[in-house]
Amino acid sequence: MDKKFYISTAIAYTSAKPHIGNTYEIVLADAIARYKRLTGYDVYFQTGTDEHGQKIEEKAKAAGKSPQEFVDEVALEVRRIWDCLNTSYDKFVRTTNPAHEEVVAKIFEKLYNQGDIYKGEYEGLYCTPCESFFTESQAPDGICPDCGRKLDHAKEEAYFFNLQKYCDRLMKHIEGNPDFIKPESRKNEIVNNFLKPGLQDLCVSRSSFTWGVPVKFDKKHVIYVWIDALTNYITFLGYDLDKQSEEFKKYWPADVHLIGKDILRFHTIYWPIILMALDLPLPKQVFGHPWVLCGTDKMSKSKGNVLYADELVELFGIDAVRYYLLHEIPYANDGTITYELLIERINSDLANILGNLVNRTISMSKKYFDGVVIKPTQFEDIDKDLITAVRNLPNKVEKAMSDFHVADALDEIFDIYRKCNKYIDETMPWVLAKEDKKERLATVLYNLLEAIRCATILLAPFLPDTADKIFNQLNTENRFLDSIEGFNGMDIGLKLNDPEPLFQRIDKEKKLEEIKNM
Repeated sequence: MDKKFYISTAIAYTSAKPHIGNTYEIVLADAIARYKRLTGYDVYFQTGTDEHGQKIEEKAKAAGKSPQEFVDEVALEVRRIWDCLNTSYDKFVRTTNPAHEEVVAKIFEKLYNQGDIYKGEYEGLYCTPCESFFTESQAPDGICPDCGRKLDHAKEEAYFFNLQKYCDRLMKHIEGNPDFIKPESRKNEIVNNFLKPGLQDLCVSRSSFTWGVPVKFDKKHVIYVWIDALTNYITFLGYDLDKQSEEFKKYWPADVHLIGKDILRFHTIYWPIILMALDLPLPKQVFGHPWVLCGTDKMSKSKGNVLYADELVELFGIDAVRYYLLHEIPYANDGTITYELLIERINSDLANILGNLVNRTISMSKKYFDGVVIKPTQFEDIDKDLITAVRNLPNKVEKAMSDFHVADALDEIFDIYRKCNKYIDETMPWVLAKEDKKERLATVLYNLLEAIRCATILLAPFLPDTADKIFNQLNTENRFLDSIEGFNGMDIGLKLNDPEPLFQRIDKEKKLEEIKNM
């Protein structure tokens, strides 16, 4: 059977340009998708935009545009930012797509006809930016528990989804599938804070605004964001009530929904229950990633501390930004980004450990052997440690990536580059050249070139542009994972290309001054 892997990000809300915290998710998903492709999976990677709702209707009106014009512009901007970070999604979806809207309307009608949705009246507290309702007990101070903004009192006719009907079944699923919600701390939050106290029925339509998918049998209502947005994971794969596409049959259930921890309950309570009501399999895993903070604060326009991916790429380059996001944001806790920290990481890891290694290895090969790869013939004990470490690398990276410890996977790869630097210091090729020990020198340089090639095969999912540059300097197309085992993938007689710097060291004070003056 083909190994398939379906990964999705949450779809970005088209109310504004996404900041670096929103962008972290797409970079994380991209690294996982690229890694899975490298290891032989048939990958389907979906992302996109969520384009309906009251907040968008209001923002469009304030901008003097129709809601459709407004979301068209923002969706274009979201896609531009995803692209500027070199992300390899297979499909970019938009919830204003007519085919999606049609299936959403059918799903709503089906759930109503089978008694899962009923008509009632909503009265309570509402947060427009989060598109969420809260009870007095959930927000006793009238402040949104998700975003910290003031809640408005709302009263309107609405349709409700009977969540309680499926609560026990969902609890059993979570208990029987320990990997369904990851990390563990997030699972505990969902079970203890939401499921155990008992679920309240979910408001699934609105009648106080019009920018949404109309309810087929009750035109004054539009289908509320959660049924419209969450079903994107199946509708764009070709799910329909009476027929499913081959693509849907092949890739569903999703292997992982990658989402921010702040929308975890929608993906681990509402979405599984919608799927249960549709008699569809549940996704294998929902992974709630942490936030990226600016210093110690959550990013917000009012605080003026918002960083944008395209601006960071302009300042530091694509792979420097990717490396920081993938390496510095912890697995289960919030991470932080500042210009200072980014510069420090570029200088220490990218310019020093990696860039310096590749540059001096190729330069020595050029100097001593005119850039020609010479057959290794004279091995010593010191070589064994490096060769063994390289051969063990794929298993170590796989272990880290199997549960999305992406930073640990990068550490394992950079550990090989560190070992290479140490190996240069210990073998001292310049002394071997001086003493005319040509065979030993050729072996040392071969080991270095091959170790760099092998580690770079595994670096490619995380830093694709950098990996391409390294392979270009090595003048090899041998990027196959199974070639690492042989430790003989650099062809004898191959002529290396000229060395070129991968990352320039940054003068921190000068760069910070430049940013301040921008």
